[in-house]
Amino acid sequence: MRDALAASLDDRDVGASVAVYLGDEPVADLWGGYADAERTRPWERDTITCVWSTTKTMTALCALVLADRGVLDLDAPVARYWPEFAAAGKEGVLLRHVLGHTAGLPEWHEPLRVEQLYDRPAVTELLARQAPGSEPGAVGAYHAITQGYLVGEVVRRVTGRSLAAFFAEDVAGPLGADFHIGLPAAHDHRVAPVIPAAARAPELAARGLGNPPVPPEAANTEAWRRAGIPSVGGFGNARSVAAVQSVLACGGLARGVRLMSEAGCERVLDEQFNGEDAILGAQVRYGMGYAVRGRTCSWGGWGGSLVVVDLDARMTVAYVMNRMLEEGPLGDDRGLGIVMAAYAGL
Repeated sequence: MRDALAASLDDRDVGASVAVYLGDEPVADLWGGYADAERTRPWERDTITCVWSTTKTMTALCALVLADRGVLDLDAPVARYWPEFAAAGKEGVLLRHVLGHTAGLPEWHEPLRVEQLYDRPAVTELLARQAPGSEPGAVGAYHAITQGYLVGEVVRRVTGRSLAAFFAEDVAGPLGADFHIGLPAAHDHRVAPVIPAAARAPELAARGLGNPPVPPEAANTEAWRRAGIPSVGGFGNARSVAAVQSVLACGGLARGVRLMSEAGCERVLDEQFNGEDAILGAQVRYGMGYAVRGRTCSWGGWGGSLVVVDLDARMTVAYVMNRMLEEGPLGDDRGLGIVMAAYAGL
């Protein structure tokens, strides 16, 4: 893992961290490079950055934890918990459709500005009023930003807390994980700003992924850090990402904290869609909030961050960096190289 990280830092990375858990044990926890594009500040042990859609694995885990507690039924209509959501023909949208990107709400119909994402009540109300663009469960279409608001509103309805608060109090806090959905100001000095990719992948530019269009630089603003956007607004490093997601590899018990049952962890593998994603234009098999392959689940963030959980090997691998690259609909191969190095070590 050290060799793989060093090679990546010598090649295309500016600053990055990697971590591997085997079961409950951290067997690799490494970082290096620089926290800024000018390469004046070293990436430290406690450096964190915006991981974009790797945040979705945290949001999905919250839903799985609540389902395991019997608070949520993933096979129930979203409207059971959020009655207003039934408007415009969405009575048949199930919570598992939302987790599997088949709810028919991949983006807002009404054009939005990025600043409107900071107004959670307003954007969730728009989703509640909106008609689905496809039959629930039929079309895989990556819900790049909407998924977090949809899951987050259900969590708020059943717990009385925002998803960010539930995650902090019931997941990250008990696990001692330095991952934040909605970053308190006291942590701002530790943030490595994201370094935007020099060019967009042609496929993504052609598809015009996302309404509202989100410039990468938005993640470097105070408003973004505070907003706690549950799909794309999480801040952490490889250590904290792996620490949280290793719960799935450990059968729900990590560092003496039982968050879920083994059966609850297995639900992540329940296939919701297998085919070409209409937004990404790539073959994807979605489980409950993660991409699944065999008995592994994974997802990554815009520009390169990644987490992979292998339930059979009981291994969790995470990669978090500040320099974004775009080489295709599913990103670049830096994270894959880290994962392959982990398997070589295993």
